[in-house]
Amino acid sequence: MAEQAAARGAARRPRGRRGQILAVAAEQFHRSGYHQVAMAEVAAAVGITAPALYRHYRGKPELLRQAVRSGLDQLSVAVAGVAESAGQPEELARALAGVALDQRALGTLWQRDARLLPPAQRAALRRTLRADVRTAAGLLLATRPELPCADVELLVWSTLSVCSSLSYHTFAPPRRRFERLLCDLVLALFSASCDGRPTAVAERPMVRGEVGSVGRREELLTAAVRLFHERGFDNVTIDSLGAAVGIAGPSVYRHFPTKAELLAAALVRCRERLWHEVSAALAAASGPAEALERGLDAYVDYARRNHHYLGAMVSETDRLPAPERKAALDFRRDFLRVWVGLLQQVRPGYDNAEARIRVHAMFAVVNDGVRNPAHTARPDLGVCLTLLARRVLGLDC
Repeated sequence: MAEQAAARGAARRPRGRRGQILAVAAEQFHRSGYHQVAMAEVAAAVGITAPALYRHYRGKPELLRQAVRSGLDQLSVAVAGVAESAGQPEELARALAGVALDQRALGTLWQRDARLLPPAQRAALRRTLRADVRTAAGLLLATRPELPCADVELLVWSTLSVCSSLSYHTFAPPRRRFERLLCDLVLALFSASCDGRPTAVAERPMVRGEVGSVGRREELLTAAVRLFHERGFDNVTIDSLGAAVGIAGPSVYRHFPTKAELLAAALVRCRERLWHEVSAALAAASGPAEALERGLDAYVDYARRNHHYLGAMVSETDRLPAPERKAALDFRRDFLRVWVGLLQQVRPGYDNAEARIRVHAMFAVVNDGVRNPAHTARPDLGVCLTLLARRVLGLDC
């Protein structure tokens, strides 16, 4: 009887159920954000009950960790496969493009949601990713021995940024064409040289107001952006916000009624400053080509000085209330449209899909580059990122 019951149980549990759950959870976390997804929703999408889901995973944090791990494992397998065959850059590019298309949610899961995991778990995942970067860098270095190791690793990290940029848009041409374009972008970076000289771009310190309500409000906005970016909105308490500017937690409510309104105000400030700097550069240009050059320089300069702002814009927009979230997404769409339009004027051979994919990839290279501790100490980082961004846009090819 026990054997018959076990057989019936096995029949009710399709093989690969854990993998099916992970795929569904990864997609839901990707689309809605980790905090917006309930375990019951994942169970319903899989076609099982919530108690049945808990037989596979202890809770939502475990589900998130395994979803990220699953994506990184596929990356590891792909890179290791190329390494075992001593593959050329073309083979590595095809492998990375395949993972990007198969694991399209991985970018947002890693950059946005994995920050919510316990530090030890996130550190373990990062070690896995760094090991893959070193392996890929070794493959590239074998074909480009003239490059410093730091430059090769920057190229590899940038190719991963290009691949993860797929997480931030939903459109896609046919897979074969998409894969070919991704390979072209990766190979363009693999053949790049980070030979820029350090620039003397002066840091622009945050202007603080006089002591009082206006100055304190600005201090809170600045501190909030940094903390939301580093820890995630839900992991930042009112007490920690107050402590960051030297006041008691409840005093924060004198300036912002809720933490959500503080986040909304901080992201509005991010958008205003970004648009002010980039639009000024675009307006000073005499034509599309110069506008693209000036705009790219202004964006990289802004990104270097305001990486917390960009990180918060990327990772915390989904935590906004609906009206503010719509405003943020409208800004993002309009901002991208400006760049796509400029690129198509300079490169009329790009259709709308290719131009959008290239622009998304360019922003990912810059945004990730200024936030990655692996190379933020480079004095020539701004010049290098500008060179790599131009390659992704197809301006130097």
